[in-house]
Amino acid sequence: MSDAPAAGVVLPPRDLDPNLPPELGLYQVLADDGSARAVTQPAIDPTITLRAYRYIKLLRLLDARMILLQRQGRVGFYGACTGQEATPIGTALALAEQDWVFQALRESSIMLVRGMRLSTYLCQIFGNAGDVLKGRQMPSHMSSRAVKQVSWGSCIGTQLPQAVGTAWAAKLRGDRSVATVAFVGDGGTSEPDFHNALNFAGVYKAPCVIICQNNQFAISVRPERQTASATYAIKGRAYGVPSLRVDGNDVLAVYHAVAQALERARGGEGPTFIETLTYRIGAHSTSDDPSRYRSQEEVDAWAARDPLTRVRAHLVHTGLLDDERDELLEHELNAEIGAAIAEAEAFGPPDRATLFDDVYAELPWNLAEQKRELMALPPVPVAHGAGH
Repeated sequence: MSDAPAAGVVLPPRDLDPNLPPELGLYQVLADDGSARAVTQPAIDPTITLRAYRYIKLLRLLDARMILLQRQGRVGFYGACTGQEATPIGTALALAEQDWVFQALRESSIMLVRGMRLSTYLCQIFGNAGDVLKGRQMPSHMSSRAVKQVSWGSCIGTQLPQAVGTAWAAKLRGDRSVATVAFVGDGGTSEPDFHNALNFAGVYKAPCVIICQNNQFAISVRPERQTASATYAIKGRAYGVPSLRVDGNDVLAVYHAVAQALERARGGEGPTFIETLTYRIGAHSTSDDPSRYRSQEEVDAWAARDPLTRVRAHLVHTGLLDDERDELLEHELNAEIGAAIAEAEAFGPPDRATLFDDVYAELPWNLAEQKRELMALPPVPVAHGAGH
């Protein structure tokens, strides 16, 4: 019986030639057995690795809980990050406080690493009175000025020119401490905004890092239907932007690559384009059934290189983690998530009066009249936890 994969199965790459140029090779730090390759200079601080593991595990547990809440009708929509956690968490750990983030669908968790309270984060999913956005944004479009993270738009790719423009503005001001990081999925590279952003960043040497999470699917469309290029990273070469391809299931490789790219940006050397090669283990969203376009064999092959498993193996290998400490951590994180959900669900819907906030400094007469009429109506009863 043949060991060859079934037709259409996309398996994770292994043992790519290290002599390939960075946009064609695959940069890695962690081997599958948990050992680290001696490639990073300086070596990565073990506290970074421990934080990376904690946040990846938090995100994995949180995603599972939020999907359950969606199935129960307690939230309307959710886009999980399962299998892709290394890119947002590794990036978040490389950022400086003054940097701005322009996310796509699966990078909201960066806000948690940068200090946003979990209950505040969840209120944006519920869209209730605890939501700093006052319930106006769609679910899974979380953002906050407090942690310098801008909401993405479901019009795919629009955040890229915004990120480049923000970086260019910092350069024009002479502020070399600020860099921006923008994200896009593999499908988003087919949008004009992707090419406009890379071209502008290359010409004006904007201090930014553009990261493409290649999770193998633009919902259900495979990479070979998006591009004939050998990799997505190679696309940066046409725009004069230094580019590299990173193992997106290796959180330490992502951290190191992004940290170096941010250092280049702040040093006046311009933009970097990074493709992180990963795999979406779960569905595109709670509205998707991935079994219609991929096999379980393929999912299992990628799950064997799960970013959570790999960084855990490294921590065990270096003596920083064992089963007992891991069990205690999981108990702590589940308690934290449970408490945050309870706190978030305790809020009711946003106050009706907020419909008229944040557009005019002084309401025009017609809106003022509408506001008075609305507020004169009796409140509509809302069931507990139905603030979404």
